[in-house]
Amino acid sequence: MKIKIISFFTLACVLNIWGAVAKAQRKGFWQQKVDYNMDVNVDEKAYQYDGKMTLKYSNNSGQSLKKVYFHLYFNAFQPGSMMDYRLKNISDPDKRMVTNLGTKEKPAYQSRIGELKANQTGYQKIKTLTVNGANTTFKIDGTILEVTLPVAIQDGETARFDMEWTAQVPEQIRRTGRNSAEGVALSMAQWYPKMAQFDEFGWHLDEYTGREFIAPFGNFDVTIHLNKNYVVGASGVLQNPSDVKGYQPKAKVKAVDNKATWHYKAQNIHDFVWAADPKFVVDSASSKNGIKVYTVFLPTDKEVISNWKTAIGLSTEFFDFCSAKFGKYPWPTYTIIQGGDGGMEYGTATLITGGRNLKSLVGVIFHESAHSWYQQLFGINETVDEWFDEGFTSYVEELAMQHIFEKRGAIASNPQIAAYRGYYKLALSGKEEPMSLLADYYNTNYGYSNEAYNKGAVLAEQLGYIIGQENLEKTFLKFYDIWKFKHPTPNDFKRVAEDVSGINLKWYFNLFINTTRQIDYAIEKVTDTEILLANKSNFAMPLDVLVEYTDGSKELFYIPLREMRGEKPEEHFDIYKGVKRTVLEDWFWTKPDYTIHVSKTPKTVTIDPSLRLADVESANNSFSK
Repeated sequence: MKIKIISFFTLACVLNIWGAVAKAQRKGFWQQKVDYNMDVNVDEKAYQYDGKMTLKYSNNSGQSLKKVYFHLYFNAFQPGSMMDYRLKNISDPDKRMVTNLGTKEKPAYQSRIGELKANQTGYQKIKTLTVNGANTTFKIDGTILEVTLPVAIQDGETARFDMEWTAQVPEQIRRTGRNSAEGVALSMAQWYPKMAQFDEFGWHLDEYTGREFIAPFGNFDVTIHLNKNYVVGASGVLQNPSDVKGYQPKAKVKAVDNKATWHYKAQNIHDFVWAADPKFVVDSASSKNGIKVYTVFLPTDKEVISNWKTAIGLSTEFFDFCSAKFGKYPWPTYTIIQGGDGGMEYGTATLITGGRNLKSLVGVIFHESAHSWYQQLFGINETVDEWFDEGFTSYVEELAMQHIFEKRGAIASNPQIAAYRGYYKLALSGKEEPMSLLADYYNTNYGYSNEAYNKGAVLAEQLGYIIGQENLEKTFLKFYDIWKFKHPTPNDFKRVAEDVSGINLKWYFNLFINTTRQIDYAIEKVTDTEILLANKSNFAMPLDVLVEYTDGSKELFYIPLREMRGEKPEEHFDIYKGVKRTVLEDWFWTKPDYTIHVSKTPKTVTIDPSLRLADVESANNSFSK
């Protein structure tokens, strides 16, 4: 009875959510919708399964579709795949995916994919595929399934696809697979034929080479038939906890041919993950706002058990913290599952490695859970705008770690300083590429990681420096109200920030995302009456300049940038308490220097005392008499 009540309530919420889809900020915004009903029968000894799917695909694009496409991610785990060749030719391959046949000083990397035997590879083979009962013509090209339709799907129509396929789970090399390094039997990520994303930019048909994803929102109804001794953790809400192992103390496992049936439902997500192992244990706790958090992990020793027990309590705090800061978490559950090869986000669930110390475990949980906003709630295209996904998630993670885990309270200066340091190292390394580069195409993994995670977090924090911290917080919440359950672009976030702050941000987003230009300001000269500042780079920014005079008084000079066409409000950090704020005439980006006139003798001068300006050379940002 309780499950039925939850399902009815969830359905009502979903109907309201989908009713709101048409009310997008951008005129003419549209998005496709998918509903999956899947039934899979798993042979855990052979690491294979047979799948059946009914998929309803709603075309809201304004045009007819003669073809559709699916992703078959398992096919990447075969010798000769694009992922295999990427590992063989990138200078710094992911060490989890290769074997070092050389030394630490002189590595010689060998692709693990290239060494897979036939019974270790991954594959998804389509047996039958019809649309509205009619046969289709289809072909498989690497990890993409191209389907030619007998009759085009017209705008406003919903087509029904029926598919049967067979699959082999690969050795665990990247995210998905069998027998992970920590001993998890099945980590089932990217495990089903997934409808590709079609939007205003066209079809997104990226070959899977190891990066991340984009998909349309929809509802999932998933049934898994698996050996009765296994415990499953998955996306969504388990519909029959009394029939399976692990979730209820007095559950009587119902088995047919030695297999239990696991039934899950999830509403309005764009990916579904599950993992299974006979040694899994399940724990759960509820947040103050009523979000049920599950942990599903291997209890290998007392320290691991203790860490997971502590982590689940902190995780419930996390969801309430983020709901207040970034918008209400809308789903009834979240499941943290040990599996995979590190940490990866999916709809209402994550796969993470679990044999970690407490801080590391909480950190990875907070990061992947933060993706519930920046990627799962906002269907961000991780293949195109990876920094918008990973960078903003890193921003959220760091705030939560300091507030919940470290319990710092008020933070006096830049809370993202670690991300800034990572960005500075990248910017001065010679390996930086524009942050607008497609995720798959970075020359190095080092460059990708620092662009996506660190520079993306810097963009968010520095935006608060430009428009004001209070306006940044308002931007996050307004963005949630407008764009939840949609597929926003970075420009949509920029437009919300402009609307909230009244400041034009075209220059900032363009230069910081599309170029590798660096910020570098300097204090050139200080006299008893003047302070001469210089922009030593080709990236102009507004400035906060704090002056302490020889008589002990302080004054904060704020210099807007002409391109902003506005100014940020006074901020209320502790370092500015009791300090007079003087707004000066705006600075032109075409003018390399600027003079501040003072009426008293300066003792010290500091550019950006809050440390939020991403200035690559800070040694010349302060003066002391």
